[in-house]
Amino acid sequence: MAVIPNQGSTGGGDAVTLTGRRFTGTTSVLYGIRRAASFTVLTDSATATVTPSGHGPVPVSVTTPGGTGVVGSFYYLPPPSFRLAPPPAGPVAGGNTAILTGLGLYTTYEVRFGTQAASFTVDSDGRLTVIVPAAAFAGPVSISVRTRGGTADGVVYTYLDPPSLTVVTPDKGPVDGGNLVVITGTGFSYTTGVSFGGAPSPSWRIASDTEIHALLPAGELGPVDVSVTTLGGTATASDAYTYLGRFAVLGGASVTNTGPSQITGDLGVSPGVSVTGFPPGQVQGTIHIADADALEAHTDLIATYDAAVARIPDSGLPGDLGGLTLNPGVYNSLSSLDLTGTLTLDAQGDGNAEWVLQIGSTLTTATASRVLLVNGAAARNVIWQIGSSATLGTDTAFAGRILALTSITVTAGVLLSGQALAINGSVTLDTDTVTRPW
Repeated sequence: MAVIPNQGSTGGGDAVTLTGRRFTGTTSVLYGIRRAASFTVLTDSATATVTPSGHGPVPVSVTTPGGTGVVGSFYYLPPPSFRLAPPPAGPVAGGNTAILTGLGLYTTYEVRFGTQAASFTVDSDGRLTVIVPAAAFAGPVSISVRTRGGTADGVVYTYLDPPSLTVVTPDKGPVDGGNLVVITGTGFSYTTGVSFGGAPSPSWRIASDTEIHALLPAGELGPVDVSVTTLGGTATASDAYTYLGRFAVLGGASVTNTGPSQITGDLGVSPGVSVTGFPPGQVQGTIHIADADALEAHTDLIATYDAAVARIPDSGLPGDLGGLTLNPGVYNSLSSLDLTGTLTLDAQGDGNAEWVLQIGSTLTTATASRVLLVNGAAARNVIWQIGSSATLGTDTAFAGRILALTSITVTAGVLLSGQALAINGSVTLDTDTVTRPW
């Protein structure tokens, strides 16, 4: 004799088949002291029943004209309860593992995420390991678990689309890292990692679903990919951040200084070996004379110079930049260029706005001329590509990265927010202030 199945919900309503002998003429079926909700004699050896409500283990008895006998036992199981172990979300594609913990899970026979059935393993009465099924679209769904004791649901799981990455601001910074950037995009709420050129950010925080603040790791000179990984997937923006060098001043042949110049950033020479005038000049950084760092910086300078030359101009330039206001873009002068007075560079609120000024021959600034940066313009985003040499006149206030094919002469009293980098010739200073602004 048997009770099949011999487990069910405390609320009753389970279909149970009793097998035995001499069931013909059955007048009553009891689960403990309660009558079955219904029963049907199928054959002399089988009776179909529907359980009443009940609790715990009870005997199942059948009464016929020949008497009453116990067929077996039925175990009333409490309904399950469970919670979802973190994380409570995952990709729309599914395939990730979710852990459900709770009570009464041993007899689980179905798990669903919304309407989608999931494959699962019963680890114990208190734990299920579930492979999350794929979903048609992102959003929250209810998880349901069905056992012999009943159904539990109401636990929410969120399907996530992959993130997207729009912009990194600022998009340039020092090769040593340590600076803070803002990453803008979508789907950042469940971010698990941020990396720059494959190196993980040492510290980051989720400001909102569309913004992450991240600290830069140290990197290698040049552009790198930026990746954001969330529970929904990974987004990578190619060449979205550029590591800039440590050097404020770099000469190809020599660096010469007169007077108490102040240099913030490294100073060096390569392939030349001559650096003079320090002291009285002061360097808040390291002086490199034809060492590995200087060689690397010189190589990067050539690559950056060539890349600037290759840019397609948006507009031409007049012979003198004084009085102009330039929006972001690539500007070209086929021959020499002067600056008399003030040149204004207007970023129009874009902190990553870039200017490339291609100058075919020389750049010369008049006394007390200046480059004015407004509306978010930054010196790190201004490249002066000089086809020959540059001369900054007395008391000029200049901004940007000067990349000269030959030499750079910085006369007395100049304030340079940027870099003075000469490929083949010398950089000459005289009581100046040069600050690498990153």
